[in-house]
Order: sequence, then structure tokens, then C-alpha cells
Amino acid sequence: MNHSKTALITGIAGQDGAYLAKFLLEKGYNVHGLVRWDSYADPLDGLARLDALGLVNDTITLHTGDITDASGITTLIKEIVPDEIYNLAALSQVHVSFATPSSTLDINTKGTLNILEALTILELQERTRIYQASNSEMFGNAPAPQNEQTPFEPCSPYGVAKLASYWMARTYRDAYGLFVANGILFNHESLARGRFCHA
Repeated sequence: MNHSKTALITGIAGQDGAYLAKFLLEKGYNVHGLVRWDSYADPLDGLARLDALGLVNDTITLHTGDITDASGITTLIKEIVPDEIYNLAALSQVHVSFATPSSTLDINTKGTLNILEALTILELQERTRIYQASNSEMFGNAPAPQNEQTPFEPCSPYGVAKLASYWMARTYRDAYGLFVANGILFNHESLARGRFCHA
């Protein structure tokens, strides 16, 4: 009997989350997405990217929640028991991170920690794989070109928060044997990013 893999995408309403959902569906995954309850004044606005890709229907299961809610994220992971988690949720605008540094750390660092802790609490270390979306802002003012060996020099609360979550992922991988991959993303464009103003 074939087992369809189950994926949980946090930040599914963003540019990357929407395209990733479409990609995984085409590969036969059962896709669940986490949408933060207060991200948009009108919840339908938050689904605009998914709708543009024809995904606002029964093909994906959406959950309202917040990765900064440790209990809530643990309960959701326990319910879904995903094979893979793609943590794309983030407060992702550098200039906003200076205005709201505490929220930036809560979402981008504590949110990552809550996911990692949930997997250890639920003893899913050997089942669930995690992709952690890191960011080139961790390099800050380091001269280009940059790669995995470039020293980190973050120069914004966003970069600092992303660097903390990067190290948190590595720490839990080493300490608990979790399969955690840090993907360092640089700016990238698509029709979804150009069409909508929220990520």
C-alpha cells in the first residue's frame, strides 16, 4: 500500500509557500498549510496567492494558527503527524524588523524553536524532516559573493533573528538527531510576489 506523504507548510499564503504547495500537490502529497489568524484584515486577502494558483479548494487543508503559540503548534503537529515540515513563516521585511524587533524575534526565532521542540516532545525525530527557511540577511554586510563558508554579519533585527533560528536548527539536529535542512534564501521574484504586496 502506497503511503502519500504529508507536508505541513507554515507561511503557505506567501510567495514561496504557494508555489511549494502547488509543487508538492503535483507530487501526490497531502498538503496542510498554516495561516496566521491576524496576518490580513480580510482572511481572503491572505489566500490570494493560493487562489491565483487554483489551490483554494479541497486540495489543501488550511489551519489557522501562529507558530509563536507553542501549545497550538504542538497540537497541530500531533494531529497531522507530517512527514515533512517547511517552515516558511516569518516577519520578512527588514525595515519592519527595526520597528518591531521583539515581534521579529518571537516569530522568526521562537516560532522555529516551537516547531523543533514539538517534534522532540512528540518523539517524531525519526519520522519528520524539516526545511528551515534561512535568509541571506544573515550575511549582512559581508562582501559578495557569499556562500555557506562566508562569516555571518547580520545588521538588522531580521538578520539576527534568522541567524538565531539557523543555529537553533543546527543545535537540535546535533542534539536530538532531527533531520533539519537550513536553506539560505536570497531575494527572488515571481509573478506572485509582484502581484501582491504581502508576503
